[in-house]
Amino acid sequence: MADPMWRDLLKHSNEGKYGEFVRKFARPFALAMNEVAVNHQFANSELARNLSEDADYLGIIRRGEHVTVLYRQRSTKKPGEWLGRLVLGYEDGEVRIFAASIF
Repeated sequence: MADPMWRDLLKHSNEGKYGEFVRKFARPFALAMNEVAVNHQFANSELARNLSEDADYLGIIRRGEHVTVLYRQRSTKKPGEWLGRLVLGYEDGEVRIFAASIF
């Protein structure tokens, strides 16, 4: 369930499509995202626009009502590896994204 959501985030980040990027976000997370700041990140971050589809699942941790899924993420332009984090939980009976980041 997490992998298709992660792949969608990668695709929409690479394409700079803010509306599609936040489509599966939980309401509180979506409201906290500043569209101008995110669009600025898409426009100015070489990493955010060049994420490889080649991500490795590393594991899951559970905390309360949420799970955190960790990925090894690579870039198509920058050497090295990053840690991807996807926090999932239920909102109105549907699995939604409560946090997503790359470190």
